[in-house]
Amino acid sequence: MRHGQTPTTGSVLPGRAPGLHLSDRGREQAERVADRLAGLRVDALYSSPMERARETAEPTAARSGLAVTAEEGLLECDFGGWTGAAISDLAALPEWQTVQHSPSQFRFPDGESFPEMQARIVGAMERARDAHAGGVVVCFSHADPIKAAVAHALGTPLDLFQRIYISPGSVSAISYTDGQDPAVLMVNSTAEPLSGLRPE
Repeated sequence: MRHGQTPTTGSVLPGRAPGLHLSDRGREQAERVADRLAGLRVDALYSSPMERARETAEPTAARSGLAVTAEEGLLECDFGGWTGAAISDLAALPEWQTVQHSPSQFRFPDGESFPEMQARIVGAMERARDAHAGGVVVCFSHADPIKAAVAHALGTPLDLFQRIYISPGSVSAISYTDGQDPAVLMVNSTAEPLSGLRPE
């Protein structure tokens, strides 16, 4: 799940800067995903250590009785020198075209590259998969890492991952079965109950 909306969603690249919390709308989205998970037996909850992700996980943790495990692999991309910049300002830079159309070739100034980010979140998801084989794990993360994870599961080149849209408070689901390629069950879902993701 992508964390819920914050006061700067869509206008600023907050990255890993501390102190960014959910807005009222974001808290509603966090409650909504807890509602949607009702009826689905969840085995574990993992979250990016960022406040906005942990706050999004809280309603699900409260209702499920599960503790939330902080997972560094679910962190937002390290935007380095771009952290905290207005997206409108960044979009005027020539490098922005590389970010949008050739992200596999881009490293944020003093920050992370997109391939590093993708490898990091895929590794985190594989560790969770192995630790809870046959179970359901809910991971609370951020837009770009989730897009990269979905692209990896689809076999989509990283240079096309910007074509995937991940809304605040949305759920994307990937199924892992031994001996098979991953199966993407849903992307950017914000409406239906999630109880049907695993037949009981």
